[in-house]
Amino acid sequence: MTHWHSLRVRPTGDRDVVAAALFAAGSQGLHEDGDSLVTHFPPETDIEAVRTAVRDADAGATIEVTETASVDWSEAWKHGVGAHELGGLAIVPPWLAEGRDPATTIVIDPGMAFGTGEHQTTRCVVRLMQPIIRRGDAVADLGAGSAVLAIAAAKLGAARVAAIEMDPDAIENAEENVERNGVADRVTVIEGDAGVLLPLVAPVRVVLANIISSVLIELLPAIRDALTRGGRAILSGILHDERDHMLAVLDEHWVVEDESREGQWWSVAIVPR
Repeated sequence: MTHWHSLRVRPTGDRDVVAAALFAAGSQGLHEDGDSLVTHFPPETDIEAVRTAVRDADAGATIEVTETASVDWSEAWKHGVGAHELGGLAIVPPWLAEGRDPATTIVIDPGMAFGTGEHQTTRCVVRLMQPIIRRGDAVADLGAGSAVLAIAAAKLGAARVAAIEMDPDAIENAEENVERNGVADRVTVIEGDAGVLLPLVAPVRVVLANIISSVLIELLPAIRDALTRGGRAILSGILHDERDHMLAVLDEHWVVEDESREGQWWSVAIVPR
């Protein structure tokens, strides 16, 4: 029997960079399982080359390789992806979108990676957003990835959303998702560095930032300056173990309004003092 290679990768850094490396190495689809990325490669794949690609993207990543019976993984992986009901919104893959209300449904193809409803950080932000986003808001989504959070903001009534993403490999995916969800009139995908571009799209009433904590801390002054009076920011991508440190960093200039935890991840909604 022919066996495929099954890979489970636990990133220590930016998981979107690792996901991009896996796709570049030949992955046809990724499944986010907790803190891991799971994918499969056909028998003829040079699995050591895949390992090297992952290590180049994230030197500290843990890689587990097992062999599994031959299956059409281009379709089989979809069975592990479901719909995520998150308050008044749902994030669903295209094959589960039929019959749902487009106004409250965010359709993201997880086979294209760069941020889907399969990850806890995304779900935490979507939960925290819902009482914050107001109709007519201007919003900036930093580290937008697939643009899932920018699309969510538009579905919640935001009139103008800047989805800022510095990874050029994510831009086409984000633009396709924006078109797929019918929000291209409100969401603009912009390639570049969030710290440089945020002042250019300001003022905004809400900033969404699902990025690793070290980058979030660097961006806090720019986020504060970009907000209108009474504005809010939602930060995610923070490990729960980092919560106390992040609260100490925020204490001088920010007030915590709400927080959410799922698994090992912690997200927080904040307002300037």
